[in-house]
Amino acid sequence: MSTSDDTEFSAWLTSMVREHGEFTVLVVLMDIGERSLTPLCSTYFHIIGDEVTWDEITTMFAGSGQPWKGAAFFPTKARNGGPIDNPTARLRLKELEEKVIADRMILNDGHFFDTLGRRIEVQPETGT
Repeated sequence: MSTSDDTEFSAWLTSMVREHGEFTVLVVLMDIGERSLTPLCSTYFHIIGDEVTWDEITTMFAGSGQPWKGAAFFPTKARNGGPIDNPTARLRLKELEEKVIADRMILNDGHFFDTLGRRIEVQPETGT
């Protein structure tokens, strides 16, 4: 990890790699409105080390063409450890997309970051 990448994301990634080694991460990009969260698109990629920076992640997300404001990361591993295979990743990503569409609070089950790499959390709506 670059020493200039001092984000909550980089701290999270470093701790995940230290604890779990290699893994796959499912990602849902979100638009965040004043009172709304809208899923835009999703992807997955394999984490092999903690050398990736937040700037590199945001550059990759820019390729989606979506004006995202939040990214929720959901780490997953194969049964015997390490990254999952691509067909399994696609299946798990589809299942995750369905869960997020049904209930935005699912985003808190992952690791949710804003465009600056700061952690954010979904707050339940309170009726008045």
